[in-house]
Amino acid sequence: MIDLALFFCKMVLQESKVDTTLFVFEKGQDCLLVQIYVDDIIFGATNESLCKKFSKLMQGEFEMSIMGELNFFLGLQIKQCQEGIYISQSKYTKELLNKFGIEEGRTVSTPMATNVKIDKDSKSVDESNYRGMIGSLLYLTASRPDILHAICLCARFQRNPKESHMSAVKRIFRYLKGTIQYGLFYPKNENFPLKGYSDSDYAEIIDYRKSTFGSCQFLGDCLVSWFSKKKNCVSLSTAEAEYISAAFCCTQLLWMKQTLADYKCSIESVPIFCDNISTINIAQNTVHHNRTKHIEIQHHF
Repeated sequence: MIDLALFFCKMVLQESKVDTTLFVFEKGQDCLLVQIYVDDIIFGATNESLCKKFSKLMQGEFEMSIMGELNFFLGLQIKQCQEGIYISQSKYTKELLNKFGIEEGRTVSTPMATNVKIDKDSKSVDESNYRGMIGSLLYLTASRPDILHAICLCARFQRNPKESHMSAVKRIFRYLKGTIQYGLFYPKNENFPLKGYSDSDYAEIIDYRKSTFGSCQFLGDCLVSWFSKKKNCVSLSTAEAEYISAAFCCTQLLWMKQTLADYKCSIESVPIFCDNISTINIAQNTVHHNRTKHIEIQHHF
């Protein structure tokens, strides 16, 4: 990696200030982007001649093979067309269904029922098999945000899992069976406003009364980032749970804003959308009284 970075510096490729695996080369109105992942390299340019020149230089310096247009990377299937780019993991999904024997049986329309009760009172199941299913599903969330919340909820019970937990996991697999071709489509567009959405429940899970919060970030109509997480401590109000969710969303948006600067995308203001009036009022209030002092100290970074 060090030798490669030095070689890129000789080629006058500028290292990203945010992502040390990203290198950028500019020539007039054109630019070349190079992304490194371990021993794999993805590169693209606004001018095809830059790609050809970069390929020739890399093959002359290192022992490597050029795979051509990007179609498959780290389990992700990538299809490029005039309208945009489609990313999916249908091949990996089929392998999972075959591995865990979920090829037969009916499908369901949602990854988790709204009235599901995941508790610790039912019979225990094989812990190793349960963890294997969770680990396999977590990798699938790279292109399937629709199953992220359900998987993260089931992942909390990897120690001494019960029958109710296994039933919830198997429902995710039955949902995947009917939605194998689902993925993410990134349409071709010249306008990419950055925006974020945040939300949270309030002490929904009765076993520990900790809130679950999540957010997603869009570039124009393109979903580019998402997460779902259990809060580390118990929130004392709905407003606090929602405000913490918005704060986490804000950190991700700030990182994305800095990263986009390396792609020569300058963004001035970034809106965060939240459905809690109290959270919005606290965010807009420049003078915080004693009851929200802990929020100011912890989250107004």
